[in-house]
Amino acid sequence: MSEEFRHIMRIVDANVDGTLKASYAVSKVRGISVRLAHAILRKADIDPEKRAGFLTEAEIDKIEEIVKDPLKYGVPSWFANRRKDPESGKNTHLISADLILKSKTDIQEMKDTKSWRGYRHAYGLKVRGQRTKTTGRAGKALGVKKKEIMAKAAAAKRE
Repeated sequence: MSEEFRHIMRIVDANVDGTLKASYAVSKVRGISVRLAHAILRKADIDPEKRAGFLTEAEIDKIEEIVKDPLKYGVPSWFANRRKDPESGKNTHLISADLILKSKTDIQEMKDTKSWRGYRHAYGLKVRGQRTKTTGRAGKALGVKKKEIMAKAAAAKRE
């Protein structure tokens, strides 16, 4: 470990903290889970427990090469996040901006076909028939805060 430690590094268009273990650092790339990161590091012959700041440029290049097409390097097809793509019919794995763009185009395609599912995606609502009366309220107005009501009532009494 005579190499110099890097606190911030770049892996496939993502800034990664060098103090993280290699598997968690690779999982910071959008579209890669921790399990897939372990599989990628195994294919690249890199210890997943090694700190990312100690990775050499050659190791990072090998990781990026495998990340771009993990199925070509023998990673199981069930790791792919786009299985049986409607356009090509093949299993592919999308990362970073490609993943975002493809999901937006899929939602737009559902909206163009007047699918209710597409509109639910677009409005940020639940898609698969779940209840929405009491769950899934994160990020929306939840009602009046009791503390504010009590403060207003106390102010009204003083007047």
